[in-house]
Amino acid sequence: MQSDKKIFDDLAKMINGVAGTVAGAGREAEASMRDRMRDWVGGLDLISREEFDAVKEMAIKARNENEDLKKRIAALEAAKLPVKPAKKTTNKKTTTKKAKK
Repeated sequence: MQSDKKIFDDLAKMINGVAGTVAGAGREAEASMRDRMRDWVGGLDLISREEFDAVKEMAIKARNENEDLKKRIAALEAAKLPVKPAKKTTNKKTTTKKAKK
């Protein structure tokens, strides 16, 4: 009887050891796969969610400013304010006198 009990104890220890080894191998495989996926995704030149949200907010702000400017232009055109012509600038070329010998 005692030897039967010892066999079952040894068998239980061996099964626990195998289960621990398999679990450890599973965790190691998962970590390795996670690292490989991170490297693969990193090579795809993707952006993070934070970067996407920041650019999205900038686009919304630019769109709103554009709409505001369109409304201001339309109001100015509707007012038909006299427009002053732009000042003409003259480009005077400077000439250098050649030294006489």
